Amino acid sequence: MSNKWTKTSASLLTLALAASLTACGASKSNEGTGTTSPGATTNTAKGDKVTIELAISKASQDSAFVNADLLKQFEDQTNIHVNLQLLPAEQVTTVLQTKLAVGDTPDVVQYNLAAATHDLNLERNFEILDNEPWVSRLLNKDVLSASGHVYSFHISQDTGMQGVVYNKDIFNDLGISIPKNYDEFVAAAEKIKASGITPIFMPFKDMWATNIWTAAAFADYASKNDPTLWDDINANKKKWTDTPEFEKIIDQQYQLYKKGLTNSDALSDSYDMSVGKFLNKEVAMMFMGDWLIQDVANKDPNMHLGLFPIPYANDAKMGASPLGGQLFIPKKAKHMEEAKKFLDFIASKDVAQKIVTDQKYVSNLNDVTTPELPAYKQELVDQYITPKKTVITSDAYMLVDISEQYRYYQDIYAGTKTPKKALEAWDKKFAQLMKDKGIAGF
Repeated sequence: MSNKWTKTSASLLTLALAASLTACGASKSNEGTGTTSPGATTNTAKGDKVTIELAISKASQDSAFVNADLLKQFEDQTNIHVNLQLLPAEQVTTVLQTKLAVGDTPDVVQYNLAAATHDLNLERNFEILDNEPWVSRLLNKDVLSASGHVYSFHISQDTGMQGVVYNKDIFNDLGISIPKNYDEFVAAAEKIKASGITPIFMPFKDMWATNIWTAAAFADYASKNDPTLWDDINANKKKWTDTPEFEKIIDQQYQLYKKGLTNSDALSDSYDMSVGKFLNKEVAMMFMGDWLIQDVANKDPNMHLGLFPIPYANDAKMGASPLGGQLFIPKKAKHMEEAKKFLDFIASKDVAQKIVTDQKYVSNLNDVTTPELPAYKQELVDQYITPKKTVITSDAYMLVDISEQYRYYQDIYAGTKTPKKALEAWDKKFAQLMKDKGIAGF
């Protein structure tokens, strides 16, 4: 889960958004907690209740870590209440940047490690977790680490696969095979539309969703045609507009919308609608990660969904994103001890085993057993992961916040930019962001 939920705004707007969210989404239970300074530790004496704040994107409300029953169990055992700060998906980065800057920090943050390194200044703002008790039980520290330290928490080591989520039953009923290239994909979508079903769901109100198609396709193109492309772009040896295929890939996705093969309200529809769309069989496909398949299966195990690579060209590889949805503890957390207790609770053998089993995770704890994988995940392992037909998505190579790139993609669907103009605008913005960060060559 690439990461995928970033945005940059003017500072005054940012402060206003953060203040508004703090007022309406982060009210605290002060009973028995007293007042603590940022970074201070509180003790949860018997009879006293402490409330910790966990900030999470509204698009991630299905996260296993915020399940209502789980949070109640934690509260019953520890007398620590977890209050959720549900942040608009398109404003998560902006709001968190402001909160971290002014010291109005949540106690726990769910985010993506790869993105946090540049979006949220990981080393400056978050606790190193090397000495937490659960670290010694990790099977794979690398997926939770940066700069040689463990900064994040998760009980899975499974990275997300990104491509086209599709309803297998609809494909079978209509006699459609998995498309191997763009022309075949368009033909399949047109056949689905003729049956009365919306072929593709685009939840482009959430900016990050505009990038699933491009991030996988860009990466596959570079790996096959220009293996040093990302290094060259990050060193200012090449510009984004120097690769004509990028404009073509962006336009491919837009043409699906122009041809009427998607939902008509792409810029109004959001990711949180997607599970319901698939459950109701209103849509047949969506450019997304395999996490959506699990979210749908959690609601209806009888749904038969699968995933195939973004068909921008022949024989495309499956996009693979870095592990997402990790938990972080800010250095200025007001309830540091309680925040760490929350991670300890989730990592405890019984709790972690239940989550891993329910979510079909690949366990990252040596005393928690990986369950039999669901059919869709085993299929991904057999057809793409084991034969090494995957490619790390382009997001993983970025050194700066790329949310403005998503915004320019939105402009295409709003009719204010062409794919070419969007790419040119991103070229200029990218160069400025790299220069501001002090990257050599800019």
